[in-house]
Amino acid sequence: MKNKQVVVRRESSRRRTRSCISSTTIKEVRYGECQKNHAASIGGYAVDGCREFMASGEEGTSRGLVCAACGCHRNFHRKEVDVEVVCESSSP
Repeated sequence: MKNKQVVVRRESSRRRTRSCISSTTIKEVRYGECQKNHAASIGGYAVDGCREFMASGEEGTSRGLVCAACGCHRNFHRKEVDVEVVCESSSP
């Protein structure tokens, strides 16, 4: 009899699960709020309030890396990686 175990974790967590016969890893990447400091040139701190990255163009193009809401590059947005590991193991 095969058991199926699903583990959802953040990328920073590195805990091992039981041994698997076969496993599949699914990564989902989202970009959250913009963290660009617009007042850095004058020695202050001010962010624009953009809550989530929305691509201006198609994936794989240069416009796909620019946020439609705030105009910043995708690297200024907080990266959230969810990892899902689906593990199939046999019961003893």
